[in-house]
Amino acid sequence: MKRRRNGGSEGIRALRLWDYDEAARAVPYLRSVMGSLREHWLETQSKRRDTERLESRPGRLDRSRILATQALKADQEEAEYHFNEALQELLSMDVYLLDPVRGVALIPFRKEDDLAWFVFDQFHKEGLTGWRYHNDPLEQCRPLVPPIDVPPGGTPPVASESVN
Repeated sequence: MKRRRNGGSEGIRALRLWDYDEAARAVPYLRSVMGSLREHWLETQSKRRDTERLESRPGRLDRSRILATQALKADQEEAEYHFNEALQELLSMDVYLLDPVRGVALIPFRKEDDLAWFVFDQFHKEGLTGWRYHNDPLEQCRPLVPPIDVPPGGTPPVASESVN
């Protein structure tokens, strides 16, 4: 008789599905986390670019260039560390970063029997700009219908027409 291993499900975890009210209440906190992500991402890219410029200069490396390169790399690693910390904060809430520069993230919810995503935009006045089904193209964003009579803990009606 063979023994069954019970180690296959260790990497699987349930996805937290949000409702509209939860997502709307989280907008101020999401703005803060997304702002940090954007800042650290841009800092990382800036330090990487500065390092590449310094290393690509013609001529022999001297002591000051070596030290400047090491300082830039250390700054880049620190910015990457802070970016990863903020990203883990976002992921711990089951919110998924789509574009750190544009400040776009996806928040999972259930639409009928399908997985769907609220689209959060850091720079949009409302924060939640629309929604999309999981299988929709990434650039597709369907409009949210204003929640008029949404029961507590419910999901607002969402339009089924796509808007690009």
